[in-house]
Amino acid sequence: MLLKNNFTESIKPQLKSWRRAFHQQPELGFMEYYTTYKIGKELEKLGFKLYVGQDALKSESRYGVPSKELLQEKESEAYFQGVEGDWLSHMHGGNTGLVAIWDTESLGKHLAFRFDIDALPIQETEHEDHLPFSQGFSSSKRNVMHACGHDGHITIGLGLARYIAENARNLNGKFTLLFQPAEEGGRGAKAMTDKGWLQDVDAFYTGHLGLRDLEVGTVAATTKGFLASSKLNVHFNGESSHAGMKPEDGRNALLAAATTATQLYSIPRHSEGASRVNVGKLDAGSGRNIIADRAYLELETRGETGEINQFMLGEAKRMIQASANMHNVEASIDFVGETEGMDCDRELIDSISSHCETSSFIKEVLPSAAISGSEDASFMMNKVQANGGLATYMLFGTSLPYNHHHPSFDFEEDALAVAVDTYIHLVKGENTR
Repeated sequence: MLLKNNFTESIKPQLKSWRRAFHQQPELGFMEYYTTYKIGKELEKLGFKLYVGQDALKSESRYGVPSKELLQEKESEAYFQGVEGDWLSHMHGGNTGLVAIWDTESLGKHLAFRFDIDALPIQETEHEDHLPFSQGFSSSKRNVMHACGHDGHITIGLGLARYIAENARNLNGKFTLLFQPAEEGGRGAKAMTDKGWLQDVDAFYTGHLGLRDLEVGTVAATTKGFLASSKLNVHFNGESSHAGMKPEDGRNALLAAATTATQLYSIPRHSEGASRVNVGKLDAGSGRNIIADRAYLELETRGETGEINQFMLGEAKRMIQASANMHNVEASIDFVGETEGMDCDRELIDSISSHCETSSFIKEVLPSAAISGSEDASFMMNKVQANGGLATYMLFGTSLPYNHHHPSFDFEEDALAVAVDTYIHLVKGENTR
């Protein structure tokens, strides 16, 4: 029996529908209760074996888990959105995300695919030239937005899942689909990796919409330039006092935080590769006539190698403590996320190119594309490679009028079909009977 050749064309309206529905209901990392549930219900209908909550990830390996109070609030919201009680009990405490398995029970390769599902703390723009707003599917949640394309990644994963389910009789081997929570901040992949899903994988594929401004139909088979990174939250605690009558009795946490924020950027760049530091959030004080007794920073370091990132991290910690000492306040540092460096297997370039030759959706397969972000899929890739498997991180082309993590971010929805068709051709090329 021949495999369906028109599958991707037939599913395009569904891809658009899924993407827009997920875009309207964004959720931050480890709070993707509704998202996980909706993904799971689609996969249940298809017949996948599902692992949810602590069956899907190692809970103690999560980074930067939100407070119990915030998690409870979001669980209550999910309940009123219609998430069933048994699903919420499995996900209780921020154990979101799921793993879906399809085992054909016929000898063949074990292929794994990863799709991230979380959103960002960004208020989406309300401009008529922003498609989600003009078409009525912009975020329904204040200060939460799918501003990096993860709504598209979820959609791509569901499209691939439907293909596998509908063509299972013509396939062999095993398929593992990881719908990963909390990619932003490098917080979720290690928890799924530590659960053991990547132990016996022959080939691991993941990727991203955009990152580079490329024409729809362009696929980069590998990427290079991903940086190892560390994510820190810092609390400064001082002593408040009247700013006019008794300033000498105060210990200014705001000044300590501001000193840290400026001095971090003076860390020398590393001679052996790219290095980065960024302070993304500073919150301090309570009023103009009060010496600030508290301050809070969120920051990150990055490096082309793990060693370079460790240099940046060590220098950042030193400057945080020195700034606290300068202003006679206490500083506490919470380590809330990390990514590793990663290298795609170039052996996969030829197989991806050859498998995708017959796709009517793919115009060009580039051997590689250079970027400079960070990805916690690095934990998954490195685990697969350490066990003798092959792994790569692909890019799927789309124009990018606005950068990732911008309030007006969007991607061309035609890129969804390109990505789905890419994965389908990899499945057909590797695991067809």
